[in-house]
Amino acid sequence: MNALHHPIRIKRVYEAPQAADGFRVLIDRVWPRGVSKDRAAVDLWMKEIGPSTELRKWFGHKPERWTEFQKRYEKELDDKQALLDELRLHAEKGALTLVYSAKDEERNQAVVIKAVLDG
Repeated sequence: MNALHHPIRIKRVYEAPQAADGFRVLIDRVWPRGVSKDRAAVDLWMKEIGPSTELRKWFGHKPERWTEFQKRYEKELDDKQALLDELRLHAEKGALTLVYSAKDEERNQAVVIKAVLDG
């Protein structure tokens, strides 16, 4: 089940959407500030897969908390297998882009979800 037919991409919601993005899924629990639904151009808003409010607030995008955030978030994702399976299905059908709003492109929930999906 780890062998996905198409690579999973991650992209900030503030970047312009492109045809190569394929199916775009917003994975933030909170809608991104200042972004209209048209501009976001997402096919699905899967807010339930985003980190819990408690974890998000604790992390606060502090680089020194990244390793611990990954562990805690992966633990939260253990209870969200149905949502992960839904994302895997989209990746099997075609290009899938996980869309997020964090400023840090290396340390955010999309990176964790992609790593989990890539196995």
